[in-house]
Amino acid sequence: MQFESVQHHEHQGSLRILLTLMTVVFAGFLIIGIALPVLPRYVHSTLGFGNFTVGLVTGFQFAASLASRFVAGRYADAQGGKKAILRGLFMAVVGGGFYLLSLWFQHLPLMSITLILTGRAIIGGAESFIITGGMTLGLALAGEKQAGRVIAWVGTAMFAAFALGAPLGTFVYSRAGFLSIAVATITLPFAAIATVSVLKDHVDPFASQGRIGETLKSVWLPGLGAALNGVGYAALLSFSVLLYAQKGWGMGWLPVSAFAVALIVARLTGGTLIDRLGSFRVGVGFSAITAVGQGLMWMAPSPWLAAWGAALTGAGWAMVYPAFGAEAVRRIGMSNKGMAMATYSAFPDFAIGLASPLLGLAAPAGAIGSVYLWSMTVALFAIPVAAVSRRR
Repeated sequence: MQFESVQHHEHQGSLRILLTLMTVVFAGFLIIGIALPVLPRYVHSTLGFGNFTVGLVTGFQFAASLASRFVAGRYADAQGGKKAILRGLFMAVVGGGFYLLSLWFQHLPLMSITLILTGRAIIGGAESFIITGGMTLGLALAGEKQAGRVIAWVGTAMFAAFALGAPLGTFVYSRAGFLSIAVATITLPFAAIATVSVLKDHVDPFASQGRIGETLKSVWLPGLGAALNGVGYAALLSFSVLLYAQKGWGMGWLPVSAFAVALIVARLTGGTLIDRLGSFRVGVGFSAITAVGQGLMWMAPSPWLAAWGAALTGAGWAMVYPAFGAEAVRRIGMSNKGMAMATYSAFPDFAIGLASPLLGLAAPAGAIGSVYLWSMTVALFAIPVAAVSRRR
């Protein structure tokens, strides 16, 4: 009985720490969430750039996140998740400074877009340190058997920030323009810094400096499964606002919020599916759901049906990412959990960074919806990848 009581108290303590960690990740990713529905409009309508540049601005952050994943993973393993989160938050402040500086050059669109891209690159690095630090600290507290749940919970905080950030960003942008987004990007990280200061760091004494080549060899299959689904995520983030604008529907925030809300609901109601059914079944089933959602966005005759497609995409990504992620951690082991998550998450980051501008090029003028036909097709290829991953 005494042993069970100790276990119960340890569980409650870990739960409180994990909830605090989710609050930190939420605050950190609200910075990104408020810019999601705003940047495509600002770059397209105010600065006057086309679809390719819109996709480039969205994808540039993910490309920078990809480039910094391995550094963030090694740093989190060696120095602890808390220090990784703090480094990411301070980087976000710097990125917001470049947003602010770009406003002085609106009359020079090329200079302005260059400063925005620089800010996006720095915020992409910040994203790597925040999410990798959060995952590393959460996995250290919960252990390998709860890897799927930790990845899902921390990811839920991230997408809750997207769900709130989309309408919030749209609201403040309509009142005060891009200046409000720049100021918010600079100030919001300080709230997260104050919150993370209450957490105790956890550095694994058995952590080793995993080699990138060995890690890639172990996680490339689950990483590929996440990457193929990530193309749908890229299509939604980059072009859903423009899709709604092109069709005259208004409510450009709706698909991003529908995606994020559905993701949160799916993870809250299906958080134990990976532990109970295994990563293979969850990966196959929810990859199919992602593809169906993209197909709906392609064919939707109304904003509400398109929002349902965005919601199905969110539900699919909600479970696909932690399903393949749990498999990646299982293959690497807990001593290199930071590198495992950094390497694994680099695959969807690469796909998102590459897919955004390529989808922009593939879309004929005046037919933004066609990007979702391409993303639906790509997502379907994740199903055989999950089958192969199961056998290895």
